[in-house]
Amino acid sequence: MPLLALDTSAAVSVAVTDDDGRPLARRHDDLPRHHAELLAPMVAGALADAGVDRRDLTAIVVGTGPAPFTGLRVGLVTARTLALALGVDALGVPSLDAIAAAALPRVPDGVPLVVATDARRREVYWSAYSRAAGADVDVLVAPRVGPAPEIAADPALARACVVGAGAALYPAAFEGLTHLPDAGTLDAAELVPLALARRAAGADLPTAPLYLRRPDAVPSAGSKRVLG
Repeated sequence: MPLLALDTSAAVSVAVTDDDGRPLARRHDDLPRHHAELLAPMVAGALADAGVDRRDLTAIVVGTGPAPFTGLRVGLVTARTLALALGVDALGVPSLDAIAAAALPRVPDGVPLVVATDARRREVYWSAYSRAAGADVDVLVAPRVGPAPEIAADPALARACVVGAGAALYPAAFEGLTHLPDAGTLDAAELVPLALARRAAGADLPTAPLYLRRPDAVPSAGSKRVLG
């Protein structure tokens, strides 16, 4: 039975897969800061491409970041709303985990992998991984945000491979690490094998967002009186 996967941690990526995680259809758009306008038509298009009625979906898989507030929230709210309307599970997977799972087959045994994505403000979101049994990954360093040079300066990561848009954006900061060819931003279909493996193992798959820092837009402390 088909699943729908969404990720809005960077670009907007939508995929429909079968229950083994094999992609049936994909939609992808790199247009920045237009997640809200793009996502619903892309979901409809991917379902049409796959010949799948949304009522036949068995789960919604969504990337939980880390990412900036606005774009990430669009994907998470859409996934939760669809899951609630259809009466199926919403399964959250950290987006960095999925990038790692796709890249780790290219990493030599015993070598850690750093995944770094653009966090703006001259910083990166990053995490470190090693191989695990099956489709899953072992998380060596939990997701965090900070200046890229701090990563290469960590002695535990001196031999690491690195992948992701953050590594491509700040190559000098990762000097000394082995850069892997990057296929670009996350393909939402890459979330599904991890979600299925973790659900089969009885793991919790929360859809809570990984923002890692406060949003740029700060709400007003309170309304002001206009009339005396």
